[in-house]
Amino acid sequence: MNVTEERAYMSQLTLPRIESASYHSIVYRNSENSIQKERVKSDPVYSDLNLDQIIGSVTSGKEKYLLTSIYYTPLRDIETVIYRQDIFRDFEDKKLLRAVTSFSEEMSTMRRYMHLAETLKYLYHKEGWFLAAVDVYCTAVASLDGDLSHIDLQSEGLRSFREYLQVYTNSSGFQKLLSETENLKEEFSTVEYCVLLKRNGCSVKKYENEIDYSDEVEKIFKKFNQGVEKEYGIKLQKSTGMNYVEAKILELVARLYPGGFSKLDSYYTENTGFADKKIEVFNREVQFYTAYLEYISMVKQVGLNFCYPEVSADKKSIYAEETFDLALAYKVAGKNDSVVCNDFFLKGEERIIVVSGPNQGGKTTFARTFGQLHYLASLGCPVPGRRAGLYLYDRIFTHFEKQENIKNLRGKLQDELVRMNNIFKDANSDSIIIMNEIFTSTTLKDGLFLSREIMKKIIQLDALCVLVTFMDELSLLSRKTVSMVSTVVPENPALRTYKIVRKPADGLAYAQSIAEKYRLTYPLLKERIHS
Repeated sequence: MNVTEERAYMSQLTLPRIESASYHSIVYRNSENSIQKERVKSDPVYSDLNLDQIIGSVTSGKEKYLLTSIYYTPLRDIETVIYRQDIFRDFEDKKLLRAVTSFSEEMSTMRRYMHLAETLKYLYHKEGWFLAAVDVYCTAVASLDGDLSHIDLQSEGLRSFREYLQVYTNSSGFQKLLSETENLKEEFSTVEYCVLLKRNGCSVKKYENEIDYSDEVEKIFKKFNQGVEKEYGIKLQKSTGMNYVEAKILELVARLYPGGFSKLDSYYTENTGFADKKIEVFNREVQFYTAYLEYISMVKQVGLNFCYPEVSADKKSIYAEETFDLALAYKVAGKNDSVVCNDFFLKGEERIIVVSGPNQGGKTTFARTFGQLHYLASLGCPVPGRRAGLYLYDRIFTHFEKQENIKNLRGKLQDELVRMNNIFKDANSDSIIIMNEIFTSTTLKDGLFLSREIMKKIIQLDALCVLVTFMDELSLLSRKTVSMVSTVVPENPALRTYKIVRKPADGLAYAQSIAEKYRLTYPLLKERIHS
């Protein structure tokens, strides 16, 4: 969300009724953290790692909450990451999830009523829907306060919000609003009137115990009942609008009951800023947690694990067990397709994972998984895997193979070099660099030379890196590099296991893939000779 969108959203919120120094936000641990620079959504990292698919699916249907502002803003503050992780843990309690979901639904109803009130042109009609909106708000807030008081909350964020909510609901301002709302509802529940239709108009009078003839008419005609009757009634379209005649009738009713309607006028004027700002912001921010949990619940149903990673801003010894590509897993969750999980680790001086092996063996998926894990961890979200320890980076850079762009008048190799140069302008020792199939447009000799030079720069930076390549030699470049290989079924090398294992590259699967790519296997050569 850019600055304009943020201001637009905040302009919808009303002024707070109370202030509290202890509670700020359930997304940011303190006010300084909330001033974050949002990443540019066009950054290739989002499409290269399929993060745009994940964020798009998570926020789908919740556009009104402007959640992309949070999901496109990774954190560098480890305390806020842990702050969010603790809140996610609290939401594992289904009672809490139900309470917050119910609260959010009521708040949506309240905002819908408020929007309706703003669009209506007849005063009493507008004020009536305003009263309904305030009533929903008061009920929602009071119910949430009651629900949270019976839930064992462990996170700092939710506990401080509960304290704030308790102070707010016990405040004189909220109690006065609640009392006035209940009194007005009670007073209007006693309003009864009759509409007397005339040839050229109608008049309105108070109801004075006139006989309701509807029951009498029904009794008279009941004797003519001959079984199940045909329905001749016409279903009228329901509408929240009010026409001119209805508005005039309501004005006449107001004259009959001037006390109640006078109170309603004052109520409407005095309570225009009835909703508490921090509670409305809470309602928006809590969607960050519930939307993500709803998204991963589908993946959990097929037996895949999620965990809260240990996150470090200084230790680059990282690991993940039984991890997977979340975007891919979400796609296949409902199709009964299996998802292959992989492990990885780096220890000591190790910084670079060189992934080799046959085509279509899961190498690119592994690289994406590595990037997704670190990005999701930087948001404070549970990540795919049984166990993980990850690095809190400052920025992720990706270099994936792109189609040649004729508009920039550069060849593919030159374009790759330009893109790589742009990465090194901004990358540092706290960065993560993920490269997939670089320099495939040149000869093996030149590609190997250029790749080695790139690797030397990354080694010099001491940055974490994943490199997917067919050039096995790169895995032996330094003590900082380790080899991982996509494996095949031993009895049938053409079948991929999609398991990426830590072992020295042997080039056998690579040779087989190259031979297949250029139709140089024995069966294919034999077929060509015969043809």
